[in-house]
Amino acid sequence: MTIDFSKGRARARMRQAFSTGEPQSPTLLHPARPRLDAGEISHRLLELNRPLAERFGVTPVPLFLRAAVVWPEVTASVMDRALPFTRWLKEQGVSVDGKPDIRRLRKSSKVEKAIAFKGRVSDIADDHSVQTFHRHYAHGTTLKVIAGSVITTAQSRWLDKALNGPVVLSGEAEQSLGEPGSAAALGLTGEEIEHLRSGQLDMGVSSCKDPFASPYGRPGQLCPVAPTRCLECRNAFVLPSNLPQLLLFSDHLERLQLRLSPQHFHALWGQSRVNVTEAIRARTDAEIGQARQQIAEDQLALPLPLSAHVEFDA
Repeated sequence: MTIDFSKGRARARMRQAFSTGEPQSPTLLHPARPRLDAGEISHRLLELNRPLAERFGVTPVPLFLRAAVVWPEVTASVMDRALPFTRWLKEQGVSVDGKPDIRRLRKSSKVEKAIAFKGRVSDIADDHSVQTFHRHYAHGTTLKVIAGSVITTAQSRWLDKALNGPVVLSGEAEQSLGEPGSAAALGLTGEEIEHLRSGQLDMGVSSCKDPFASPYGRPGQLCPVAPTRCLECRNAFVLPSNLPQLLLFSDHLERLQLRLSPQHFHALWGQSRVNVTEAIRARTDAEIGQARQQIAEDQLALPLPLSAHVEFDA
């Protein structure tokens, strides 16, 4: 006997042949093969259903047939796997588009898992293999959920990086630091404001409200990346007195841009370049000219570590 096994969703079809084989001795305790194989069982089911199918004109004879007695009549119908699910939907007052199919619940549960686990395939495919997930579920709603999660995560990362930059203060804003309420608005204490205004927290390119609480180092460790990353740090405060250092740092980035490939420069220094440009743009032309004159007269130099003068374009 030859039986076709097909799965519509997977577009898979497999044909297998079965035979009953030679009859074995009933006294054999451990037969080499089962006494009834799939071919024999299928044959018996067809023979069992044949009289009922002929009586009610059901052709061809199905493998499974339902018979019900509603006195005084006997009815027969082909087994429908969707019938119990259809009855349950009707009892619950739920309507669906298209033909009711309980397999749609599995797809819905997969979508809910994809949303709950934010696209982690190892967690979504917990009841089958990862290969099965990629073949049957990842091409639809699940893929959209995963793609949306990746895009949202990337956008949040870059948005946080852009917003968590330095605080640029104008001359008027610096003078107002001593007014009541200014310290609380900036998240500073009165002592920190005095240290900022006196230059005790000057890190070279900007001032830092707490050099020992750097997001780039361990708690209690002196900031390991100052002053090269000050323009990307939420602890930085750019005062008007930092303008000469900002100009020197901007010149340093321009030289780096000439030495590095565009992709490498953007990955390492793109955000710093944007932030330093905006900080300089907040000053007037007169202030910038005076700062350039101060750099020339005092022969100011940017205090960068030795590692900042070496770039590996890999």
